[in-house]
Amino acid sequence: METAVKKRRPFGFYVCALGFTFERLAFYTVKYLLAIWIATEAAKGGLGLTDVEGAAMSASFVAWTYITPMFGGYIADHWLSPRICVAAGMILMGIGYLCTWQAHSMGLVWAMIVLVSIGTGLFKGNLSGVNGLLFHDKDELNSAFSIQYSFVNIGSFIGTTFLAITATTGLGGLKLSFNTVFLVCAIFLFIDAAWFIFNGRALGDAGKKPFKHDQREFVAKDKKDAEESKPLTSGDWKRIIAVILVTLFSAVFWMVWYMAYMPAYYYFGYGNGASFLNHANWYIGNFQIPTSWFDSINALVCIILGPALAVLWAKMAKRPKGDMSMFKKTALGTMLVGVSYIVMVIADVIRGEGQASVLWLALVCLLMSVGEMVFSPLGNSFISKIAPAKVLGLLLGFWPIAVFIAQYAYPPVYAWLKTIAFAKGYGGLAVVVIALGLILWIFSGKLDKLEQSE
Repeated sequence: METAVKKRRPFGFYVCALGFTFERLAFYTVKYLLAIWIATEAAKGGLGLTDVEGAAMSASFVAWTYITPMFGGYIADHWLSPRICVAAGMILMGIGYLCTWQAHSMGLVWAMIVLVSIGTGLFKGNLSGVNGLLFHDKDELNSAFSIQYSFVNIGSFIGTTFLAITATTGLGGLKLSFNTVFLVCAIFLFIDAAWFIFNGRALGDAGKKPFKHDQREFVAKDKKDAEESKPLTSGDWKRIIAVILVTLFSAVFWMVWYMAYMPAYYYFGYGNGASFLNHANWYIGNFQIPTSWFDSINALVCIILGPALAVLWAKMAKRPKGDMSMFKKTALGTMLVGVSYIVMVIADVIRGEGQASVLWLALVCLLMSVGEMVFSPLGNSFISKIAPAKVLGLLLGFWPIAVFIAQYAYPPVYAWLKTIAFAKGYGGLAVVVIALGLILWIFSGKLDKLEQSE
């Protein structure tokens, strides 16, 4: 009976986790629709631009939402209650999606990107930070954040499986315009803000004060001699460097991971008035599988793997040699996404002059998703465990910078790959990515010493 009580997560954990569910539902719906909407003919409700422009705009939208958390984290570290930051961020994101609801040109789309980016900066890392403060045993963090990642992907799954297709193929006779779906996304963010604000009691004191104060109390429970007011030590700096290195290596993973969606949408995809090449058969009988379900597979795999990996990491942590290091997990994830590109190349070669089976794309997405789940959910846990308290929010915000780098790296790479044969370009990129993963794996032992510095 005592064991069951110890393993029970506080209700505040679910308040934070569901906060991510609502927000990610809207975000991934918009992320998918932007790329499609921009490359769809104006007569069919789009902006009538090219797929390269659609990829670039979708990348900008994602990129800026992954760099602003660093600034939002700094604000929550030193000046403002993280809980106030989170609620304000939700409201700003809702206002941003209202802009896209009214957008019929690029002006309001850019306004949406600015507002959603600022809102995400206040929301993302800080909500994870508040959630982390609900746990007094740091050994619980890997499990908790893996479960949280499943809640994140429940939102993504609902958005891309059901909401997004109401603007493309329609759902059960319901067909909405792109702009109307953006309005629905805004409404979800306002619901999210209300959910978080009115359940504030479940969070206790977590996040009421800036992290530099709140985290000091959290750390003191594990380490009585912690004196967070002291300057950063050499050990602190080595652990900060470990966070930075893992982040930069993960940028390679995310560049290739996000770019995989472009051939899935445009090369193997089918049209919504856009110039898709239709190199895959998206039909099962008379049913046309929506391209957004490529995103849905990713979300579904993450939902399933979250609890499973939470158990696996907990068991591995009990081994005499402990869990696999974060550097090895990042290397493994990178190699898996490289293998997913090899699968795309095989599909293209096998199809010849015809169409590839959509099952090949399902395998691509499966490999991408497993690679993601091996390391990505643990970033917040990794940082929460090793970051000096006074820079916790800053480093939680720095972790997503890998995606910012990736978003601005992949559109020119994607444009360049369109100028050469598919198998040659994507196969060559796969070899490079797998080689980088192997190099990181080989040198992980030396890099682990940074994480363990005192």
